[in-house]
Amino acid sequence: MFEELKALARGMWTTFRHLGRAKNTVMYPEQKRPVSERFRGRHKLYKYENGLERCIGCHLCAAACPSQAIYVGAAENDPKNPVSFGERYAQHFEINMLRCIFCGFCEEACPVEAIRLGPEYELADHTRESLVYTKPMLLEPEKFAPKRQFHADVDAHRGRVGGMPAGEKSVAGAPDGHRDTPTGARPSARKDIGG
Repeated sequence: MFEELKALARGMWTTFRHLGRAKNTVMYPEQKRPVSERFRGRHKLYKYENGLERCIGCHLCAAACPSQAIYVGAAENDPKNPVSFGERYAQHFEINMLRCIFCGFCEEACPVEAIRLGPEYELADHTRESLVYTKPMLLEPEKFAPKRQFHADVDAHRGRVGGMPAGEKSVAGAPDGHRDTPTGARPSARKDIGG
């Protein structure tokens, strides 16, 4: 019985000790606490400075995703009018945010740093459809993301944003001087079989 009273007294002492301290209340949602540098929130796809997409449609992010929340549909890149550097680009890119566990494996698997998880954490909405992010929603969330899920005061760039793929061999696919076009996109290797 003495041990129980001792535990009760210790608990009450903790309560009384905190009564004299200043309150640490955050008036959410008007006031938001900054998240840590390593916080993993909403995904975002990035582009290079010249407007070409970083994503080369390699499917590594989809393969690394343990919850299978990512779908990438790749297509052949047109060398005359390229969408990204390399032979392919992501024609379709979707992330099902209801399945995502925000582990960051997609970010680590990407060889060209096309996808990154940002500081946005308010992702609640009323419909399931609004939580399946499409390619336009990921490339330009300020325009295409659902209004309930985009907050300019929280969403900020992290890491390299623009830049050009100079020296990035994984993007160009070949050493400097061996590219078929100035953008690095090469013509398709498929040959017509026929007589």
